[in-house]
Amino acid sequence: MLFQEKFDELAAGLAPLFTRREPRAHALDYLRGLLADLPRKNCWTMAEHAGQDRAFGLQRLLSQAAWDEDAALGVVRRFAVRHLAAPGAVLVFDETGQEKKGEATAGVGRQYTGTTGQVSNAVVAVYCTYASPLGHCLIDGDLYVQNHWAQDPDRCERAGLGSDFTFRTKTTIALDQARLALTAGVPVDWAAGDEVYGRSAKLRGFFEENGIGYVFAVGVNFAVPTSAGPMRVDVLAAKKVPKRAWNRLSCGQGAKGPRVYDWALVATADPRHHLLVRRSIADPTDLAYFYAYAPEGRSMALTDLVAIAGIRWTVEEDFANGKDAVGLDHTQARRYRSWRRHVVLAMAALALLSVIASLEQREHPAPVLPTSPTDEAPADFGQIALTVTEARRLFQLFTNLLRDLPAALTTRRMTFHLQWSTWRRRHQARARWHHYKRRLTDLD
Repeated sequence: MLFQEKFDELAAGLAPLFTRREPRAHALDYLRGLLADLPRKNCWTMAEHAGQDRAFGLQRLLSQAAWDEDAALGVVRRFAVRHLAAPGAVLVFDETGQEKKGEATAGVGRQYTGTTGQVSNAVVAVYCTYASPLGHCLIDGDLYVQNHWAQDPDRCERAGLGSDFTFRTKTTIALDQARLALTAGVPVDWAAGDEVYGRSAKLRGFFEENGIGYVFAVGVNFAVPTSAGPMRVDVLAAKKVPKRAWNRLSCGQGAKGPRVYDWALVATADPRHHLLVRRSIADPTDLAYFYAYAPEGRSMALTDLVAIAGIRWTVEEDFANGKDAVGLDHTQARRYRSWRRHVVLAMAALALLSVIASLEQREHPAPVLPTSPTDEAPADFGQIALTVTEARRLFQLFTNLLRDLPAALTTRRMTFHLQWSTWRRRHQARARWHHYKRRLTDLD
């Protein structure tokens, strides 16, 4: 069965990292706990799920057991790339946070996090998503620690950061992740990210030096080279984008319809660099700007750049799936190494579900979607692709069935749950078709 086959494949990759049987078994219990239907995924709840009397083994796995979490991350990266690599792959960078109380947790501090939409006491981490036409998942993540921590070596030592800790900006962390991905042979053609990463000349320069294109969001005060000298992007757009230059295009499929905006492409002094401008249909004064680069031989067509800009949202989906499905932000660890070990194992669980969903999707045709407001409903809507959330639900069901029921009855119950999942996804495909048609009608 696909679920068990891929779990065993990932487990086989992780196994050589543990020299002793006990931590190896605890790592697999931890991974199964992250995949379980638990409202809160910490060492105590996952130990109970594994049938253990206490949480000491899982706690020691995070804090003291001898294994290399960086090597484990390499296993996760290779597993994801082995199944998801495809032409046009993109590295997407973004950060997310987790609210915390107190001052003892590594990296905690008053800072803005998109999780709350405001400044709060939180830890924030920078992540890298690998996204291709076959699927996407997180392949790297590290803690962002504010500069004031570096001024207190004793505090850093207590939090497991080391007394020699040095401050790294978010863009420096992203640059380190990009270097590691390319050194590991990750096949990638593009990079994307929000304004935090778009304003980094070093990050953009790294991708240009390695022949990788990018579409990074930039702020209104970002200056681009023009024949008249450097010019702010909002000023350049106002000067160079006439009314007839806007093109209405979708940058991807949303839950209830295509994500449609008006787009315009503005040339700069360098023929390989362009300014991409996005305008809201509902509010024409709402503009967003993207700085785009394509190496020689790579397309600079508007439709291609818009598609790369839209892929940036895959990291948000990975954050949502990581937190809701596998407890990415459920860690209660205070020390840095324990936090990172939890995150690496959570990324392993997410990669497993993403690969299962991708492989299952390739076995079934994509559901029918309307292309105009006048389309008639088809006789067969098909079924939506297996989602990460549904893959986690089925994985847990099948794990429980294999553990609790005889083989003959297990097969029947598995068939029942697969048919139920197919029925539900066919109804979801019908609902999506009508949502898309309504969206197209509103845009017409």
